Amino acid sequence: MYLRPEWIRRIDDAFCDRSVVWLKGVRRVGKTVLSCSLSDAEYYDCELPRTRRLFEDPEGLLRSVRGSRIVLDEIHRLVNPSELLKIAADHYSDVQILATGSSTLGASSKFRDSLTGRKRTVWLTPMTLDDLSAFERGDLEHRLLRGGLPSFFLASETPESDYQEWLDSYWAKDIQELFRLERRASFQRLFELLATQSGGIFEATRFAGPCEISRQTVSNYLAVLEATLVAHVIRPFSTRRSTELVSAPKVYAFDTGFVCFARGWRELRPDDLGILWEHFVLNEIQAKLQSQQVHYWRDKNKHEIDFIIRRRGGLPDAIECKWSAEEFDPRNLRAFRRQYPEGRNWVVASDVDRSFSRTVGGIEIRFAALPELIHQLQQRDD
Repeated sequence: MYLRPEWIRRIDDAFCDRSVVWLKGVRRVGKTVLSCSLSDAEYYDCELPRTRRLFEDPEGLLRSVRGSRIVLDEIHRLVNPSELLKIAADHYSDVQILATGSSTLGASSKFRDSLTGRKRTVWLTPMTLDDLSAFERGDLEHRLLRGGLPSFFLASETPESDYQEWLDSYWAKDIQELFRLERRASFQRLFELLATQSGGIFEATRFAGPCEISRQTVSNYLAVLEATLVAHVIRPFSTRRSTELVSAPKVYAFDTGFVCFARGWRELRPDDLGILWEHFVLNEIQAKLQSQQVHYWRDKNKHEIDFIIRRRGGLPDAIECKWSAEEFDPRNLRAFRRQYPEGRNWVVASDVDRSFSRTVGGIEIRFAALPELIHQLQQRDD
């Protein structure tokens, strides 16, 4: 079993603040293995009937484990999971509970209470740069091709059948149990199309015909994909100027492995690396900031900035993702800074080892390795 110390530290930090921690993340991202690696934690698999019977009397069970730490894996399989967590938070705060699930807590009717103020959330994303070190394999291109689900990344051969098995399991165990949607073929077709076009501007009408559903149903399905962390909806940064796009989001599939699978890429060509690197940077930002508050910017002349981060009312950080720093063209940043003159400008590239600054057209631009970008964003958040 590979230890993932960065994630263990994050969970321990969350327990310092609350007795209930919600560990969210997509299916097979490693929640169970991570949970089992916690020291002195008693593990309960809520998919097992005997575990569900144990929790028919939640107060009795909580009394029996006072002063300990327990893991409730796949907690949505219990009859009333939010009631159990609420009782624990309010009356058994000496019991530390790590509950895992594949969606945002409160996203479905299964959870009748989102436990606002009673829990801390840790979002376990697909593998990060730290995880590459923890898994003792630093091959970034392998990570981009196979994706960030540990079992897929570690497989000796490209696990093509596993991608479809994952989709089938996702439908059966997440979508059906939590949301009870009916049109499986249409739902999976939408996910496949989103993965194929991942990183592009989303227009619901373009997907309605191929998926044989209405525009409103496309939007509803996208909301479910977002709630289960399988699609990331990146909304435009705007102060509603007439020159800007203000409503159309960009949608990213959650993992580069599924993007490659949907596009039929068994090997990566140089032209494929840029879009996958953009996905990886987004994953790293979400993992380290534990936030979905990432935007993009585009004007009506098609100038575009990959990511905009504006935290706590501060100035907007503009982030351009390039596989190679030599690919950077300053025109998009210049167009953005004509509208928003103040803020930091970043070019994050895979081939930058030592960061440097350059002034282009009066704009100071920092060319950075991904760890420095994340460090600076975290400092601004603090």
